[in-house]
Amino acid sequence: MDKEYEVKLRCDTCGCDDHFEFNEDKSYVKCTFCNREYFGGIGELLELNHDAVEDVKVEIGKELQKQLKQQLTKAFKGNKYIRNK
Repeated sequence: MDKEYEVKLRCDTCGCDDHFEFNEDKSYVKCTFCNREYFGGIGELLELNHDAVEDVKVEIGKELQKQLKQQLTKAFKGNKYIRNK
């Protein structure tokens, strides 16, 4: 894939996406904007941002389908027995 995808994790309380403080192994996360603490660490924050993660997964799936179709079309170009719909 040529494109990089990024998910901005947001605080469940204030919605802020850039004021996080982590420990070394990311087992503890704190939003410095509203002072909410996530004792489950990055895993808890990912669970709370499940919708955003799923949206990116769908976008990646669509991009992969598009690239696969292009590659198959190129591979079978000129073949009269295989047609691409």
